[in-house]
Amino acid sequence: MIAKSTRKVLNGLKSKGHDVYLVGGCVRDLILKRTPKDFDILTSAELREVVQTFPRCEIVGRRFPICHVHIGDDLVEVSSFSTSAQNYPRNTRTESKESSGSDGDEDCIRLNNCLQRDFTINGLMFDPYAKVVYDYLGGMEDIRKAKVRTVIHAGTSFQQDCARILRAIRIAARLGFRMSKETAHFIKNLSLLVQRLDKGRILMEMNYMLAYGSAEASLRLLWKFGLLEILLPIQAAYLARSGFRRRDKRTNMLLSLFANLDKLLAPDRPCHSSLWIAILAFHKALADQPRSPLVVAAFSLAVHNCGDILEAVKITKKIARPHDKSFFELVEPEENLDFQTLLDEVMDLDASIKDALNQMTDGYYISKAMSAYPQAPYSDLVFIPLQLYLRAGRIFDCVKKDETHTQMEFEAKKGSKIEYGSLYSGDFPEIRHVFARVVFDTVFPLNLSQDL
Repeated sequence: MIAKSTRKVLNGLKSKGHDVYLVGGCVRDLILKRTPKDFDILTSAELREVVQTFPRCEIVGRRFPICHVHIGDDLVEVSSFSTSAQNYPRNTRTESKESSGSDGDEDCIRLNNCLQRDFTINGLMFDPYAKVVYDYLGGMEDIRKAKVRTVIHAGTSFQQDCARILRAIRIAARLGFRMSKETAHFIKNLSLLVQRLDKGRILMEMNYMLAYGSAEASLRLLWKFGLLEILLPIQAAYLARSGFRRRDKRTNMLLSLFANLDKLLAPDRPCHSSLWIAILAFHKALADQPRSPLVVAAFSLAVHNCGDILEAVKITKKIARPHDKSFFELVEPEENLDFQTLLDEVMDLDASIKDALNQMTDGYYISKAMSAYPQAPYSDLVFIPLQLYLRAGRIFDCVKKDETHTQMEFEAKKGSKIEYGSLYSGDFPEIRHVFARVVFDTVFPLNLSQDL
């Protein structure tokens, strides 16, 4: 379960006589028999000694310096006890040390490091050679109880670092855990603190939620705890208009789109952020103007074929599978819809999606999204940068009526197997393939009853 690159770093440091531990979320995931998103190593070696051990290694960060060790194409993060200890309050280190002997000193060092963690389930330390898990905070018990609980008082913890609010949502969504009562209380009461975060940090946390296989659960929790109207007011307004309650167990088209995306992703098989942004824009366009499922099918096929829109329309005319009639975003298709009308509607949907992208990156428009709900917090937050907005828009640039121009400019994906390296890097044919697959599986689910 431990990645080869991580093992090489562990073995390299151990061979030099240094103590090494796996720390943080990777220990939690290994205990749960899940694939960790990444591995963090803590060592008794000084950072300069780590640099001397590996040929491709550099120290990064000024306030909290760590080592980046490059093993092939992989990056392994290594932190040192000496630098992590400097980041912990002196009085706590001294008090712990005064009550311990030499063996206790090692426990004291480990304890102080664990006390710096955000949640108890992330405060575990694993010695891969002694096969021992060190748990000073009750993390194992919280794993057994499937609970997310802050290491220190939740109110203090979130005020110290408001990014922990989003991390709590992300961890609970990914693992299917619940919040402790205190943690849940202060997530709700201090939710506005996330507006203090740098927009790049918000984008990173949102990407962790939506691109790694737990998007549906993340959106539900963001809505439940009152964070969605701060981070994604347009989508929050959609749920509010739909009468979607905070603890609602029902689904809708927005959540179904991301549930189908989740089926294709995992912590070690993420997608590029432009894909989930494109899905949000696509859904907003449909929510604003419901369309025939045949129009949606033709559009998604055109995206998949990299713009062969005439072929997409021809294929669509042959679709016999029933669509999901529970979504108000889909209207009953007209009988004998002629070729030209279908083609025009596809191009209109394409224009509407690009309009939706513009609105999702317009602070003024976003600020008005929840205007019908005066109790909602004000938010004009735009965390999607210009480069990412442009990249998401390029996913749909292939949908053009000019077939000759399209075939010369865009290349369709070959084969049906998802190449996850390409999907993560943002390869357009791969992104278009997965986008079309998600949309088609949502509109025309295989297990749909004919009675719908």
